[in-house]
Amino acid sequence: GDIRRLYELLFIWFLPRDLFMTFHFSEQHIEEFYTRGVTVFRSILPTSLISDLRRVTDQGRDLARRQQGPQAQRFQPVAAYDIEQQPFIDYRDLPVLRQAVAQVLSPQHNYGDLQLLGVLLEPADLPWCTAWHRDILDNLPGFDPAHWGTMLHDLSIVNQVNCALYEDSCTWIVPGSHWRPDLPREKERFPQRPVPGPDLEGRSYQEREQLCREYCQSMPGAVCLHLGPGDFALYRPLAWHLGNYVPHYKRATLHDIVQTPEGAEWRKRLLEESARRARGTC
Repeated sequence: GDIRRLYELLFIWFLPRDLFMTFHFSEQHIEEFYTRGVTVFRSILPTSLISDLRRVTDQGRDLARRQQGPQAQRFQPVAAYDIEQQPFIDYRDLPVLRQAVAQVLSPQHNYGDLQLLGVLLEPADLPWCTAWHRDILDNLPGFDPAHWGTMLHDLSIVNQVNCALYEDSCTWIVPGSHWRPDLPREKERFPQRPVPGPDLEGRSYQEREQLCREYCQSMPGAVCLHLGPGDFALYRPLAWHLGNYVPHYKRATLHDIVQTPEGAEWRKRLLEESARRARGTC
């Protein structure tokens, strides 16, 4: 018995460490996504994949800053950058992740298209945050708001991912706002659309950091979404949300779209129609 136990211990010791992933899917993930508009698959990426993705996103960060300047906060799509693509393919094809997404949405939902996938970064010099917004309604010029009610209930499109490679507390969201129009208290706080961001012009580093955080906290019902390395947040960006960034925390977070093939076609037509409306040609 002692010899058998010794063999068992030796066998376990020499197993690849990635086999001991802590992620376990549960019905809570489904409940959270549909009621709160966000769920997190904790520690779903294996450590070896995190390491590979950190290496290639470091290369992407350098390229983005050379092309866009030191305040660059993303590079997208990854296919457009001269960096190794295989780690992004490994992310796309990770079986446990594909299964988890299928269980929350459907087997027809896809993610990891290298022509869409981006990486969110920390700015090099100064704190900064986006304005509070609801995707498409607030950030798609020419969008016809008449489509808004239909989109709120169409899960074939507008599902988004933040998959962190480092500790990440940049995303703020109003849970539950993905199913509904703006509440009176939200309209009172931000009566202007699109919503303006905080006034950071001429502010010091510390002032910008404080103003951004106060701006995040000023939205009624807002919560900070904290992610650890390897955490995959699946959420509905039709909910109120924003990103708040500081240079003193390194960031490389995969930013992705989850949609069905039919949803992808619908999204393509929506973008084309909105572009024509913005040009005044329809």
